[in-house]
Amino acid sequence: MKHSNVIIIGAGVSGLYAASLLEKAGLSYQLIEARERTGGRILSSAVYAGHSTDTHVDMGATWFWPDIQPGLAQLIKELGIPAIAQARPGEMLFERHHDAAPDRYPAYQTSPESYRLQGGMQALTTALVQQLPPQKILLGQQVTHVTRRGDVIQVQSASAENDRQIATCDHLFLALPPALAAKITFSPALPERLIANWRNTATWMAPQAKYVALYRTHFLQEQGLSGDASSRIGPMVEIHDVSEPDSGITAIFGFIGVPAVTRRTVSETVLKNLCRAQLVRLFGPAAEKPEAEMIKDWAADPFTATEQDLLQENGYSVPEPVEAHGNWAGKMSGIASEWSPVFSGYLAGAIDAASAGVRKLLTSA
Repeated sequence: MKHSNVIIIGAGVSGLYAASLLEKAGLSYQLIEARERTGGRILSSAVYAGHSTDTHVDMGATWFWPDIQPGLAQLIKELGIPAIAQARPGEMLFERHHDAAPDRYPAYQTSPESYRLQGGMQALTTALVQQLPPQKILLGQQVTHVTRRGDVIQVQSASAENDRQIATCDHLFLALPPALAAKITFSPALPERLIANWRNTATWMAPQAKYVALYRTHFLQEQGLSGDASSRIGPMVEIHDVSEPDSGITAIFGFIGVPAVTRRTVSETVLKNLCRAQLVRLFGPAAEKPEAEMIKDWAADPFTATEQDLLQENGYSVPEPVEAHGNWAGKMSGIASEWSPVFSGYLAGAIDAASAGVRKLLTSA
């Protein structure tokens, strides 16, 4: 049984960033992740090998806004990751009816301006992983039970093959969505009101699905289009050009507006066909035969979405904190993005919540 100052549940951006801060502070820690990869809701797929580079498209978290998210922007700068402005020259489209051509509108500059990362947002988590000793990251282990025995916290996890492991720590960081944290068995039990609050806290991106198509031609520029489009008839409700500079590839992705519970009744092949047909309606026959296409349905990801997430219709709210609850006071902190009071759900929220959690731990030590 291995003992650490801190155990972090979840190796998304909040867990990885917290681990990097603990590494610099000289505290021992163990990072436990249920997936077989790091990154959490950051997933940048190299969906097509282009001429000299791979084209990476963010199937999860995509943008950040430096003007209003200085903490994340500073971290990206320190890590030396090039940023790409999202704005594209050309007009935008709005699709209102099946029996009418889409309307064209002049492009506009969003304020504040949004950016992506060269190589996809996964470049951020990859850079954070490179700062951590590999033996401190345990993949493919889902935490099932957390028990407090005096001043020691015991964390039990299991793999898909039921390989069980037990580790202990002095403090626990919950770097996973509150709704998933609510599925862990805590002993002594957390107040039911708190668990209910976590269970009903919407997980950012959990109901979402993205479609992406890649092409070798540049038909958007040829038509004077930016690639930005919105639609009332779908299946995609919001579409963007997310091509990487000098890749030689046009990458278009869209948010699928079909509700998660309805998507379950349609095969991925059918959904791809519908999305492709929509791109043809918007951009013409040049969009009919992509070099590659894929769909990422986060609602089908058991380490992201719960059944409650799929039914969530109310907006997003900040979950109740852990710290002041009875037997667990001072022993456990929520550091996932949802716990950030400023940028709840956003990448910047993950950095904000992780920073706050580590800072509080260090000042109380």
